[in-house]
Amino acid sequence: MHFPPSNVLMPRLTAPRTVLSTVEEARIAATTVASSAQRVLTILTHSLESEIYEYPPFIAAVKRFVLGPRFAKVRVLVVNPGRIMYGRHEFIAIARKLTSYIEIRNAQAPFREIPSTYMIADDHSTLYRLQSARWDGLCELRNEAVARLYLEHFDAGWNECAVPRAQALSG
Repeated sequence: MHFPPSNVLMPRLTAPRTVLSTVEEARIAATTVASSAQRVLTILTHSLESEIYEYPPFIAAVKRFVLGPRFAKVRVLVVNPGRIMYGRHEFIAIARKLTSYIEIRNAQAPFREIPSTYMIADDHSTLYRLQSARWDGLCELRNEAVARLYLEHFDAGWNECAVPRAQALSG
């Protein structure tokens, strides 16, 4: 996989709404959204796509976020964890080192059937891709209504993962 040198300044999105169609646009959007987070970065992904989540500027933005002067948290819900468990993945390596800042959970049914992926910074900015296998998507900066909509959806899946499966089935 080809990435630009890590010392190159990456462009950031500035428009309130940007339509995405290429992997490069998705990378820039993910880096922009991650860089805008102040408290919580929320991610729903199918397999932590390396084209985005191992992108050096994105990794740098996440490191700056969680190691900054304020309390920060990254929550990741993975729909298809089998694809990332056995290989070397930069984001997973960081999560293993920073367990008090980055939490990764495996999605449960019916979340496993969701084709889309998204990332939310706090309650204001969102990167949304309709299909996890495609780069087409939409990045909304400073749109709290859209961010809250995705946060509600994410929280339902996140909370389902927190309940032990035996309890969830009997309750």
